[in-house]
Amino acid sequence: MVMTQTVRLSSGIEMPQVGFGVFQIVDEQQCERAVTQALHAGYLSIDTATAYQNEVAVGRAIKNSGIRRESLFVTSKLWVADASYERAKAGIQASLQHLGLDYLDLYLLHQPYGDVVGAWRALEEANQAGLIRAIGVSNFSADQLKNLELTTTIKPVVNQIEVNPWYQQQEAIEEAIDFAQSEGIQVETWAPFAEGKQAIFENSVLVAIGQRYGKTASQVILRWLLQRDIVVISKTIHVERMVANLNVCDFELTDEDMQRITQLDQHRSQFFDHHDPLTIDQIFGTSIQKSRMPSGLD
Repeated sequence: MVMTQTVRLSSGIEMPQVGFGVFQIVDEQQCERAVTQALHAGYLSIDTATAYQNEVAVGRAIKNSGIRRESLFVTSKLWVADASYERAKAGIQASLQHLGLDYLDLYLLHQPYGDVVGAWRALEEANQAGLIRAIGVSNFSADQLKNLELTTTIKPVVNQIEVNPWYQQQEAIEEAIDFAQSEGIQVETWAPFAEGKQAIFENSVLVAIGQRYGKTASQVILRWLLQRDIVVISKTIHVERMVANLNVCDFELTDEDMQRITQLDQHRSQFFDHHDPLTIDQIFGTSIQKSRMPSGLD
């Protein structure tokens, strides 16, 4: 089994720095098989969400894995349709029931919209009741984080946002890391490979860097993120890639490597702008009953 590094969240619990995601793996059998294979490959952190419509499959894979529950780190998320106090309470219970778990290690507000303060109060209560070990957010900007923090009791311990070589969010990440140092918020990325956009796995800079270490472009990307103190969630249904994506703790990029990757930044989201009113309309219009979420609504 490949061992991974962990980070200590401000709540005091340890979180694996490399996790396995299941966004858009909506076929139940395929999802259960992928999570089973990921667990056997050595992943101890699994990231899902209500909106992914695969919590049941994830739960079956966990139950049948033979791995002790306390050895795993399981994350799920509350969709915007449930962003209110009462609906969030029901949403938390639904996630626990679907996953077949007594508790979640991390639970996130999936988007910064709706009654986030009311929903957060439900997360706080679940945290205090032992149903959730740590609570956080996803797709929140620094000002939205600060607003939530000032109007609630428990601070978010994680903010999961888009970070990849095409959209590096240098200033935002630096601000988030600075914020984390004083406020205790761990930055975590979704879409580290930008869902393969712009032939990212064949990019000459990433490939050349990888060749010097005997690594793939995807491994270089993950290592680049880890060296920026970011927790990463990668997704694949191919076992060999699962193993490769986990095997990123045995080499270190030089400052020159990091700078070369910095120059790839295109300074824009590969999906959409979460501050765009049209984006907000799209997110609110996305029903979790649909068979597939739009790309980028991670």
